[in-house]
Amino acid sequence: YPFFYTPSRDTMVVSLAWTLRQHFQGFPKPSDFQLKKETLPEPEDGEVLLEAVFLSVDPYMRPYSRNMMKEGDVMIGEQVAKVIKSRHPSFPVGCHVTSKCGWRSHWVCAGAELIPVLPDWPQDVSLSLALGAIGMPGLTALYGLEEVCGIKEGETLLVNAAAGAVGSIVGQIGKIKGCTVVGCAGTDAKLAYLKELGFDRAFNYKTVTSLEDALKEAAPNGYDCYFENVGGHFSSAVMPQMREFGRIAVCGSISMYNDTTPQTGPYVHSHMVFKQLKMEGFLCGRWKHKNQESLRRLMSWLTEGKLKSCEHVTSGFDNMPAAFIGMLKGDNIGKAVVKV
Repeated sequence: YPFFYTPSRDTMVVSLAWTLRQHFQGFPKPSDFQLKKETLPEPEDGEVLLEAVFLSVDPYMRPYSRNMMKEGDVMIGEQVAKVIKSRHPSFPVGCHVTSKCGWRSHWVCAGAELIPVLPDWPQDVSLSLALGAIGMPGLTALYGLEEVCGIKEGETLLVNAAAGAVGSIVGQIGKIKGCTVVGCAGTDAKLAYLKELGFDRAFNYKTVTSLEDALKEAAPNGYDCYFENVGGHFSSAVMPQMREFGRIAVCGSISMYNDTTPQTGPYVHSHMVFKQLKMEGFLCGRWKHKNQESLRRLMSWLTEGKLKSCEHVTSGFDNMPAAFIGMLKGDNIGKAVVKV
């Protein structure tokens, strides 16, 4: 798709956009998406024309598509984009921003809808990390641990989907804060990656004979904090192994997103009561007033070598659906992004 160029002032830009052709029934498939063209207007005062550089695919897009989108809508999502036309003084031509304009190659939007990348972004750090460790996944990990769990030095932390975009950052922040970190993932390659990141213990939930026994062996004295990305049976197995006054940050439930029949119990209430647990769901936008300071902390950890980021990069805007489907299948280690 030869659409990435710098247009002259009078050139009309034709954008490509991936739309939700039909709502997903069970696991998403390529035929659920449709590629369309949009002719964009010239930017007006206070607006800019963006050109996508990196686009994100994330698990949240699956439940959000059902709850927040109509058939025919452009797929939701965030991207790192370059400003190629500007009528906004804060966003000159050539600067890079993050935008929630979805699966689009180009878009015209108001400057108020944009977030500039950190002004001192290091030259040797890929801008794609603004969609990962130095972006929403990194903030999600940080706020889940600090604001929801209130994690403390010396505690034992459990995180599932630990080799993913959020889970891999959760475990590393846990180590930075002086915790014992246990992670689980679904392949041996992912377990090796968790060891590289400094996880104290890790196991393959697909190959253990008993999930309950694997959790017990990894932390015989139980878990103080649990960062929940998976839901379903895994969550039920963890509850009896939480320590008294344990805290659970519920970030996602990826094991349930593609169900056509809702899963049912066991139920958590007795464990919640007798262990006096705190369990809280959250969206990282609750603390957006802290984002700039938090992003700078994440960047500092990255440049100091305390935080590592692995990316699963798919090339080509035409491969957006394939990248999304692969991410939901667990093909990625670290953050899944599409490079245009």
